[in-house]
Amino acid sequence: MLNELSITLNNETNTNELAIKIASKIDYGTLLYLSGDLGSGKTSFARGLIHALGFDGKVKSPSYSLVEQYSLNIHRVNHFDLYRFKAPEEWLESGFNEFIDGKDINLIEWPEKAYPYLPTPDLLMNWQYMDSNKRKVSITASTDRGNECIKELI
Repeated sequence: MLNELSITLNNETNTNELAIKIASKIDYGTLLYLSGDLGSGKTSFARGLIHALGFDGKVKSPSYSLVEQYSLNIHRVNHFDLYRFKAPEEWLESGFNEFIDGKDINLIEWPEKAYPYLPTPDLLMNWQYMDSNKRKVSITASTDRGNECIKELI
């Protein structure tokens, strides 16, 4: 069973194309972790994914608000950015676990800031900055749902 895929993205257009592909393969209830250095493409990917899922408004980075929510029909996309967390317990104190409900799509940037309190993601996307335009993303599936998504990306 395939559970990991590595992709080189040569520009922001490639990042957006990946977001569109993944958006077409995920379903409500999917949990994605976006890990990697500052400037490695996590927020650009999240913006592309949210738009590809059908949101047509402005997609803001949740760096200061910690979470931004986007309504899509009867479901939502919750986009978290945990960069500003000082301790993992802040995840519990924030009440954000209630958002991980099996109905909404959840994107969590900087998930390592809340370990060990986060649930297992369907997909872990680890972003690496290669140069001013190139990025490498390693996608690891942790669930059957994640494996189905990766299988479809090849």
